Amino acid sequence: MNDMNRTKHILSIALLLSGSLLLAACNTQEGGQPSESLAEAADDTALEHAVKHADPKYVCPMHPQIVRDKPGNCPICGMDLVPLEAEEETAAADQGTGAEGSGERRILYWVAPMDPSYKRDKPGKSPMGMDLVPVYADEAGPKVRIKPWIEQNLGIRTTKVTRGTLWKYIQTVGFITADEDLVSHVHPRTSGWIEKIHVRAVGDYVKKGQPLFAYYAPEIVSAQEEYLVARRSSSRNLVGKSKDSLMKSARLRLKLLEVPESVIRRLERKGEVTRVVPVLAPRSGYVTRLGVRDGMYIKPETQAYDIADLSRVWVRVDVFEHQLSWVKKGKPVEVRVAAMPGRVWEGEVDYVYPTLNEKTRTLTVRLRMKNEDGALKPNMFADAIIYGGPKRDVLILPREAIIRYANESRVILRHADDSFEPVKVETGIVSHGKVEILSGLKEGEEVVVSGQFLIDSESNLRASLLRMTKPEAEPAGQAAPSSDGKHAGEQGGE
Repeated sequence: MNDMNRTKHILSIALLLSGSLLLAACNTQEGGQPSESLAEAADDTALEHAVKHADPKYVCPMHPQIVRDKPGNCPICGMDLVPLEAEEETAAADQGTGAEGSGERRILYWVAPMDPSYKRDKPGKSPMGMDLVPVYADEAGPKVRIKPWIEQNLGIRTTKVTRGTLWKYIQTVGFITADEDLVSHVHPRTSGWIEKIHVRAVGDYVKKGQPLFAYYAPEIVSAQEEYLVARRSSSRNLVGKSKDSLMKSARLRLKLLEVPESVIRRLERKGEVTRVVPVLAPRSGYVTRLGVRDGMYIKPETQAYDIADLSRVWVRVDVFEHQLSWVKKGKPVEVRVAAMPGRVWEGEVDYVYPTLNEKTRTLTVRLRMKNEDGALKPNMFADAIIYGGPKRDVLILPREAIIRYANESRVILRHADDSFEPVKVETGIVSHGKVEILSGLKEGEEVVVSGQFLIDSESNLRASLLRMTKPEAEPAGQAAPSSDGKHAGEQGGE
């Protein structure tokens, strides 16, 4: 009996000594300095105190599920493992304990389980008929916090929302055509037969006054003879105004038949009729149509030649109906073609057609461009920019800051406490890499322009988890039955 009592005393002393040594070790750093005050230790819970003095853990910066007891490399990406800080372990432990010890959780608002944008101040039903779920103060908002060294590794860059001027402009495509104001159609003024063709191919360049073809026309021969008769008669029988009137009438008839001036002067000088009369080019340009052949009988309705002056061309482009307010006659434009990269032609809007294409719902706009060197060829495809004028004093962000979704746009907003949060924005015009912000942001707010997709993905994941996680304790009076007699969270089945 005495031996048993002696053994108990020895065990008690050993336990007391080991506990004292453990407390001393917990309270001492290397070099014998105290690691924390007794007051600080007294404020810690048992779980927090254990986490602080547990063996350090190492985690992958990019794959937090990879946790090791000692330094090393991530088996997935090969990055060096970094120490898991004590506050992170404590936070993880707190998440495991739920809301115990924190009192009743404060509800901020109620949301639809399948549509977090549907918010209400009290319980109810969503448009889909599902019970709204509460969002608590300790979990409101899909905010993301990133440590500075991770932020640097991810290459996250930010910029501030500014005010400025954006140019309204329309980027579109079209094709080049000849300026129809500079196109001439060549028809004979009377019937006859082709004797000789001087210009024989489409695409040939001709100068104004150059002979195109020569033809025999009985009416022109008759008009020359009448002119000679009038001149001989007037010289014998008439004087003064009567003589001049007869000569002018005969000469005018030759001009109306488009007899060249050189043929009329020869007629006056030599008094001989020219049987074959040439037809001259009315302007300089390129032959775009050839409708005559050797020996062909031609009439006034015969379209012998089309000649286009390409020193100025048109560009026909299409714009959508919502862009019509920006397009006015005289607005400046720029045109580029793939055949000559880097070169830009400047011009203006020449005409806006009055009707829309019922199939494409677009409107044709005609641009006028100078083309002295002939570099722009008809039927070339062209890229065009129509400038609609400046839009002043608007909120501006770089275009790359916008995250586009099917039915909305977002940006990642950086708060003063260095947390990140996705924010829905409404955008306006886009101009030269900048975008107008109509709503959702204020001037001076800081927005992420690089790495925002990673943050947005993390935020979406957190928001999804919040929607899918059922609260641990429903507040009193919130589990009211739904209209079909089932409680919140129950689903019907066949």
